[in-house]
Amino acid sequence: MWLTTVVTPTVTTHSINPNLKFPGRAMKLATKLHLFMLGLALSLTSVIVSAQTTTVIKFSHVSPADSPKGKAALRFKELVERNSQRRIRVDVYPNNLLYKESDELEALQLGAVQMLAPSLAKLAQFGVQDFEVFDLPFAFTNKESVARVTEGPIGKTLLRKLDSKGMVGLAYWDNGFKIMSGNKRLRVPSDFSGLAMRIHSSKVLSWQMEAFGAIPLILDAHEVYPALQGGVVDGAETSAVNFYARKWYEVQSHVTISNHGYLGSAVVVNKKFWDGLPSDLRNTIDLAMREATVYGNNLAEEENAAALQAIKKLKKIKVYTLTEQETEAWRQALLPVHKQLEGRIGKAIVYGVTRDADLRRNNPR
Repeated sequence: MWLTTVVTPTVTTHSINPNLKFPGRAMKLATKLHLFMLGLALSLTSVIVSAQTTTVIKFSHVSPADSPKGKAALRFKELVERNSQRRIRVDVYPNNLLYKESDELEALQLGAVQMLAPSLAKLAQFGVQDFEVFDLPFAFTNKESVARVTEGPIGKTLLRKLDSKGMVGLAYWDNGFKIMSGNKRLRVPSDFSGLAMRIHSSKVLSWQMEAFGAIPLILDAHEVYPALQGGVVDGAETSAVNFYARKWYEVQSHVTISNHGYLGSAVVVNKKFWDGLPSDLRNTIDLAMREATVYGNNLAEEENAAALQAIKKLKKIKVYTLTEQETEAWRQALLPVHKQLEGRIGKAIVYGVTRDADLRRNNPR
């Protein structure tokens, strides 16, 4: 937080010399002038102080500026700057402009940047492995099932665990549900055998691809297009909006609408920076973040649906939607991943998330 020390300017109005002889009316005018100039000086001092105590938040993320995450970040900027009466300025750096996906969390911990929106998979790499539960295949069915976890006790507990890592978790941002892409139709688990598939850095996603017989390769988002183009990887999983925005359709020929996994992010802030803010500014940021989160999550749902329709209209892309039987075959093939994660982070968290996400378990008949 950058604060500029302001020296109160000296009032330059002429003092009234009591030895001078003023007519009554002139004395009154001189006194009023003195008081006016004093008030003006104090007002200018207040303006200068206000202008020079601006708190700057560098908000870095790896998504395009016109993505749901990018638009939510800009909405947050707009809200927090307005509601703080310009006491806070948010500088947004989208699309790896400031830091790459692999570097951004370290930069946050070092205080080089104040705010990020990393994928939930990335948070697990910094010692909070419980976040890997969000990568479980078929754990969530729709936006509402995700919200039952992220807005419930488990989601809040997970965010609090970031405190010990020098971060404060503010919100969960949706990116949508995953599709699979490749250069051949990916319909049954055996279709993945031997394929090199790009994933985020996540033990769960590695297990997922291995359960399909594929070879998982970890790449940052900006590395995927050239890797697909050069044949380094054969396919990838991501949300429809990411696939379309990053133009992966130029280097892939097939898309499978599988909705097999959830893709989300957490907005995090450097803890030392956060703790140093006045309570009223923390409250302003919280309120702006809540509004930006609702806006961004609704937008993610809308834009993913629109992106799917746009992908279907592309002549060079063949789009395939899994049948119920094929979806069940994927589920069965990926069941071992749930057991593997239970052994890694414990049965309680895995069961708690799948229970809260499943409305049928919450409302038994």
